[in-house]
Amino acid sequence: MGRIRTIARRTFLIGSATIVGGVAFGYYMYQRPSANPLLTDLGEGEAAITPYVKIDADGITLITPRADKGQGAYSIQAALIAEELDVELDQVNVDPGPPSPAYYNTALSEEGAPFMSTDEGFMAESIRAVMDVPMKFLGMQVTGGSTTVPDGYEKLRIAGAVARETLKSAAASKLGIDPDQLKTANATVIAPDGTELSYVELAPLAAAIDPVTNISLRDPKQWRMLCRPMQRIDIVPKSTGALKYGIDYEVDGMVHATVKLNPRQGGAINGFDASAAEKMRGVKAIVPITGGVGVVADNTWRAIQAANAIEFDWGEAPYPAEMDGHWQTLSESFIEDRLESRQRDDGDVETALQGADVIEAEYRVPYLAHAPLEPISAIVKVTDTRVDIWTGTQIPRFTQNSVAAMTGLDAEAVHIHVLMMGGSFGHRLEDEVVKQTVEIAMAMKGTPVKVTYSREEDFAHDFPRQIAMARGRGAARDGQVDSYDLSIAMPSVIASQMGRQNFSVPGPDSQIVAGAWDQPFAIPNYRTTGYRAPELAPISSWRSVGASSNGFFHDCFLDELVHAAGADPLEERIRLCWHEPSRKVLEAVGEMSGWGSDLGPNRGRGVAFCMSFGVSCAEVIEVTNTDAGIKIDKVYVAAEVGKVMDPVNFDNLVKGGVVFGLGHAMNCQITYSDGMAEQTNYHDYEGMRLYQCPQIEVRGLENGSKIRGIGEPPVPPAAPALANAIFAATGQRIRELPLNKHIDFV
Repeated sequence: MGRIRTIARRTFLIGSATIVGGVAFGYYMYQRPSANPLLTDLGEGEAAITPYVKIDADGITLITPRADKGQGAYSIQAALIAEELDVELDQVNVDPGPPSPAYYNTALSEEGAPFMSTDEGFMAESIRAVMDVPMKFLGMQVTGGSTTVPDGYEKLRIAGAVARETLKSAAASKLGIDPDQLKTANATVIAPDGTELSYVELAPLAAAIDPVTNISLRDPKQWRMLCRPMQRIDIVPKSTGALKYGIDYEVDGMVHATVKLNPRQGGAINGFDASAAEKMRGVKAIVPITGGVGVVADNTWRAIQAANAIEFDWGEAPYPAEMDGHWQTLSESFIEDRLESRQRDDGDVETALQGADVIEAEYRVPYLAHAPLEPISAIVKVTDTRVDIWTGTQIPRFTQNSVAAMTGLDAEAVHIHVLMMGGSFGHRLEDEVVKQTVEIAMAMKGTPVKVTYSREEDFAHDFPRQIAMARGRGAARDGQVDSYDLSIAMPSVIASQMGRQNFSVPGPDSQIVAGAWDQPFAIPNYRTTGYRAPELAPISSWRSVGASSNGFFHDCFLDELVHAAGADPLEERIRLCWHEPSRKVLEAVGEMSGWGSDLGPNRGRGVAFCMSFGVSCAEVIEVTNTDAGIKIDKVYVAAEVGKVMDPVNFDNLVKGGVVFGLGHAMNCQITYSDGMAEQTNYHDYEGMRLYQCPQIEVRGLENGSKIRGIGEPPVPPAAPALANAIFAATGQRIRELPLNKHIDFV
């Protein structure tokens, strides 16, 4: 039976404004709802009652505030609303909406709670609820942490259901019958005699009545779209070239610009000579900005050429100029004064290791660029009373507040138009390009300015994935893993990233140990410790954040201990795993891969597991050791997400995550020399090639009690599964990424 959801009037407060021809629906979960952003600047014939569903003379618009950077966020948000609203996706328009506290992310706080995601006890759930309060108070409208589906799963369906029932109530009033006699389908209300009233037709009536808040969310057995294969709403426009990304967007009267910044990030600009650039064709202005200059021209290419013609006197880097200094800093951070957290300390590691045959290992992972395919860009128009920004962003509220501070205008005067993004992987959680464009636009008030980074400038000024180091000690006893002690040192991602927003997050950085301390294994003597290294090069969130490095550390060292015990790598992981859904994930990937069967000579099979963002994900990789190097043959992936909301997109996201994880594990790193990133473009930051891509088989499990996201969890197990497979095929244990520093790939 469908779950009846009665929403008390005090927790479902809906502001209202009515103009003939339109109505919008939504909901608020707390007693003091945020102001409805759709009420601002309403035009003639428009109306807005709540934030998520708008119906006017032009049709139905669904507000999908989680940003779409290629992962299908707009489609799944629209489907969650449409499922209950009884509309088809080809009957609606989709809009990301304006920046607003009303669109704060209800699922974002869970990752920071000091509890394992498997802990669903009263205390853990209470703390998670408490942590959500400041998220709402701060209006944390952020896309990240694989939270789009967990955030919207319930509240977007409720919004659709309230809209549906309110429209039925309006139709019942018009027809003089009981609402229970009415049905809905295809954006219409249907009477018993077959009379059909469209939602657009009913909108003015619905706007004049109280919303219906006693609703029934439909039984999943009645779903038409959710949990069934869906075609994403962006597939046709992408396939035909009609979809506009940020890089494609144009505004009347705009000029083109680029920036040239100190390649030693955070270093000063002591001076520059732009005399040659100023004479170049099409150049309109050279504008000093923070850390460098902006070059304005009549097209992007001329702006970039002129920027390259400027001579600069750059200041030194505020971090070690060479990589040896970065690694030395990490090596020196494993000290008591740098201890950030020890959230896992089971048994007595020190006593257990005394007299044992101790295995010791040190692991390293490098900085990694985000490198999305779409170049970074923004368009900004500044006037004395208003700022308009067109860009792809995951943090519209942070950007709005930053620009308000820069211009001296109220935040409400800063209008952000969120555009489709051609990739991000965490890059669009930064807004430096917007700030730089604002600086240029403030010098050219009234003129829209479009800044586009060259690829080289993007590589030089990306805020990469954290560099990290881990040290493991452990031992086996009686053929089983008995002791496991893992220490991790890295700079704080959260402090670096949020510091650029002038925002301080209290407490330890959970990402330093994410993907390590929270693994569901019952090793008798089990300790994980995080050490916060001093700030080095500025860093940011990269797809799966702390787990992207810690998954490699944790599972590879576990694999070493399993082999030292003489145990089977998969069977020992299953034996150690106390969490039933995670155990089923391991069992599933074993069954999928035919674990234990003979692969033949020169071949190897590796398994890895990592729980990240509440998702248990296991991968088995098969490789062949050829005369020319390692060939990756096949990858098997099983993941537990509670419900697979769209099987097609789930499959694609998992496969994309595997390819992303493997390509970076094989080939990629950012290194610094003389304080500057040595990798300048894709030619020396090479991902997995098409001919190297293995077959990938995916299975989604639905045994968990919570709805989870899948955008990031396939990444952390990819590198360790590959490294473990290489060991199985060659006997070579590689403890450093990228793997191509030690072995070739074909």
